[in-house]
Amino acid sequence: MSSLRVVIADDHHVFRMGLHRLLDSVPGIIVVAEAADTAGAVAAVREHDPDVAIIDLHMPGGGGVDATEEIRGQGLRTRVLVLTMHSDHAMVRQAIRAGARGYLLKDAEPDEIIGAVRAVHADQAIFDAGVADGMLVALGEAGPTSPFPQLTERELDILARMSAGQSNQAIAARIGISLKTVQNHVSNVLLKLGVADRAQAVAKARDAGVHRRG
Repeated sequence: MSSLRVVIADDHHVFRMGLHRLLDSVPGIIVVAEAADTAGAVAAVREHDPDVAIIDLHMPGGGGVDATEEIRGQGLRTRVLVLTMHSDHAMVRQAIRAGARGYLLKDAEPDEIIGAVRAVHADQAIFDAGVADGMLVALGEAGPTSPFPQLTERELDILARMSAGQSNQAIAARIGISLKTVQNHVSNVLLKLGVADRAQAVAKARDAGVHRRG
């Protein structure tokens, strides 16, 4: 049986090193790469194709939500487990909408972390008991306050930029992601909105008052 391959992304070296040692001590799990920032996390996932990426929310270059959205936006198979110090509802909501399959706090016991890695690999959703209630609230908050609740926050931002007349190239340059990732996000937006092309998506966005300057 092949090992479960993991990438760790966290800007705290001591924590990252300790987590690396913990996971490498578990039979059947191997850490294939580490990263200390958002771009490094995405690059490590792209290069090593791990089964699970363990990602902190606060890292240089945008953070774990941006990294998760880019991993999902590029169509990579890696499942994301957020491991963070933050338990507030907004953070949970952002992580879920970005595509994270799990959300744990850093004070979790070693066995909880190991179990969460295996659960996420098995495509199960796993959440820290301390944030489970926040998860339910977060899922509810995504509804009526957004004109397009089916879109992730990144997709909604890109739709707004499209509505403002920005090209894919301009969007990529302004928010610091690759052109290919923007194109993938645009394709997802068209699919989720049920429209055939960019012009129809922009018309829908403008009708709903979705517009972004800058």
